[in-house]
Amino acid sequence: MKKILKYLGLPVLMAGLVWSCSDLDVPITTQLTPDVFPQNSTQYVQATGPVYVAFRGEFSFAWWWAQSLSTDESILPARGGNWFDNRNYIAMHYHDWNADNGIIGSLWDWTSKVIGTCNQTISILRQTMPEGTEKKTLISEIKTMRAISYFMLMDSYGDVPLDTLYGDFTAHAKTPRKEVFNFIEKELKSAVPNLNPASGVTTYGRPNKQTANAMLAKLYLNAEVYAGTSRYTDCIAACDEVINSGLYAVEPRATYLQMFYPTNGPQMKEFIFAVPYDPAAVTVGYNGQMYHARYDVPRSERAKFGLSFTPSAPRSTLPEFYAYFNDPNDIRNKQWLTGLQYMNDGVTPVMVTTTKKGYDQFYTGSDGGASYTYQVNLTPNIIPRQSEALFDLGNDEIAWNMGYRNIKFYPDATSTNRNQKNDVPFLRYSDVLLMKAESILRGGAVTLGQSADALVNMVRSNRTTSAPVSGVTLEELYKERSREFAWEAWHRNDMIRFGKYEGSWGYKTNTDVYRRVFPIPTNAMVLNPALIQNDGY
Repeated sequence: MKKILKYLGLPVLMAGLVWSCSDLDVPITTQLTPDVFPQNSTQYVQATGPVYVAFRGEFSFAWWWAQSLSTDESILPARGGNWFDNRNYIAMHYHDWNADNGIIGSLWDWTSKVIGTCNQTISILRQTMPEGTEKKTLISEIKTMRAISYFMLMDSYGDVPLDTLYGDFTAHAKTPRKEVFNFIEKELKSAVPNLNPASGVTTYGRPNKQTANAMLAKLYLNAEVYAGTSRYTDCIAACDEVINSGLYAVEPRATYLQMFYPTNGPQMKEFIFAVPYDPAAVTVGYNGQMYHARYDVPRSERAKFGLSFTPSAPRSTLPEFYAYFNDPNDIRNKQWLTGLQYMNDGVTPVMVTTTKKGYDQFYTGSDGGASYTYQVNLTPNIIPRQSEALFDLGNDEIAWNMGYRNIKFYPDATSTNRNQKNDVPFLRYSDVLLMKAESILRGGAVTLGQSADALVNMVRSNRTTSAPVSGVTLEELYKERSREFAWEAWHRNDMIRFGKYEGSWGYKTNTDVYRRVFPIPTNAMVLNPALIQNDGY
């Protein structure tokens, strides 16, 4: 994705760029002043680069951790003290996090940074660009990025400060979630007429017209959660805008897995908005932390995937979530590593040589130091054998092989620094179809002759050779979404909307409804004394 990142990652116009209309004593800290940059169309696009650099930074990191570890989709326990990290990860599983949790703090800091960078960029473009279509389009793109970031912030924390003025450093109190919802809706709707209608290379990595429409659909689908009133008819209308554009299609079964390969990109028919990654593009800014292979590939399978580093694979799924993958004809099953492991030829076993004690730390025989060779066998259950209090599975081969692993974002064998070049989708066409199906099931009217059954089967027919479904229920649609968007950081959003977030899975029994939003992080409250902690925390 180097060509894409050339303009999405240019690290310019950051904090050192000074804007002052009256204070002539402000020191110049950079040569990139308004009278020299940006001055032409190419430079105007480059001036938007910091927004995409900032967004890419924690999109596959803090956003993923918060949206997935807090659900039945994934879990990250300790193994021999490794990955305990002040209990940050396992607290997400138990739903007993607090305002000092590092994941929750990082998510707040990241979304706030993106919003601040958007505000700065909008200010720069307003002051330097001549009036016209180009200016409207670029500013609308950045406003859409800001709306997406506010969606993430509001979805995660509920009431949040609304701050849209660059240079305003006053303390902002929280704005009610409903008002933030209204702001996001207004921003997206006003952006739609000015955004580029094209898809493909020319708009890849930047929001186009259908990005805003798909984002509106997401907003309306969750309107009852965010604003207290259902908006399913509006969700269907927004989905129909995307469908009627004719720009997208469901990837066929043969290429479903390829959507997430290191070679993916603008050629993928389903990508409405994706975040480009390329660890080799070091000259165009921070690549972000796209480390999926590090966290998901067992350390015993480094050679199988040709990795230049040893992965640690601390995270896995839970049996409750994997149970949704119960159709043997479904291509989506192949995103998982389960059971006995083989090399990519499918014949050669993945073997590990250790000691009897190294295999099982609780082995009591006198020959614990004797050599022991075994075939790697990934088991489904997560069992804290070493310490229940620390949720530590142990520091032996049995512990490190616990849990089925997800390799949807297939390991990037070309990476030399653990950072992958798989682009990560945020909005896909299959999501639009399933959002419309759900809205119909929840009371919306059928449009375009597309019933809920027809919409679900448009996705399923490209994923499995099993017979089409009929009489789709909300529960069945929930399971379909779980299969389709596993590891894409939408599961928390889905669980809350379907009323499942307070359920029990794994070792989690907490049923506190207030945990549908995270606490305002302690560091945020220190920096902004106008903030009031969320209820329950």
